[in-house]
Amino acid sequence: MSREEGVAMQIKQRVEVSHEMLSFVGSGIVPMGGWPEGSVGMSFRLNDASLGFHAQPTGVEMIDSDLAFVVTAEACRRIFGFVPLDDARWHMPTDLRAIVIALVDCRLPGPARDTLRLAKSIELLCATFEKLAADDLVAADATGELKEVDARRIVAARRLIDERWNEKLTLDSIARACGLNRAKLTRGFRSMFDMTVADAIAEMRLGGASEMLRSTDLPVSSIGYRCGYLNNASFTRAFSRRYGVAPTRYRAHRLAA
Repeated sequence: MSREEGVAMQIKQRVEVSHEMLSFVGSGIVPMGGWPEGSVGMSFRLNDASLGFHAQPTGVEMIDSDLAFVVTAEACRRIFGFVPLDDARWHMPTDLRAIVIALVDCRLPGPARDTLRLAKSIELLCATFEKLAADDLVAADATGELKEVDARRIVAARRLIDERWNEKLTLDSIARACGLNRAKLTRGFRSMFDMTVADAIAEMRLGGASEMLRSTDLPVSSIGYRCGYLNNASFTRAFSRRYGVAPTRYRAHRLAA
């Protein structure tokens, strides 16, 4: 049995978001009956952390997705002010991926599950268009210089950083984990994400530290250690460069606000 024949035995679950939007969840084909007139499509794939836009969707483009949207172009223009004109594919950032996972993996029973999926579909659509408007999505092949397999490995490197930023990460360990050499990882990461690997790690660590400073009463030194810094001095220097104040003053100002 071919992959297409196997997938065709399944049908994605249809969620009626509104008269202008449908959401299709899970593995299998996207049933085409009853689509709103003048629809465009969006597909979200977790295996390679990508999202695609389909100007004239037929369902075939979205068969490999974990989640697919069908929404009218008119609704996109009315709500967000624009609609992409051409088919495109981008790397799915961590915050969008988290919404997709919550929507796809929902374990609530019947009506509660449907309600959550409806709400998360709207949240995901709004968050995606917000990033499109801000030009904050990286094309799946940003420069045309990377082979597809290397692009996927660099996306995997970014995902590893996003998920394990508080662990001891080095350029060598990330490169080994993702099957790349140092040079290819360094060049490709900068090309695709417009930052260095070290910048990405620092961004995640300092963001996590600022959240802990606001929401916990852990000692500053403990927060620095939990966020991957080996000593309080290095944590304070990095935090001060990023936020303009030392961690202790940052916490005091936030609590007083």
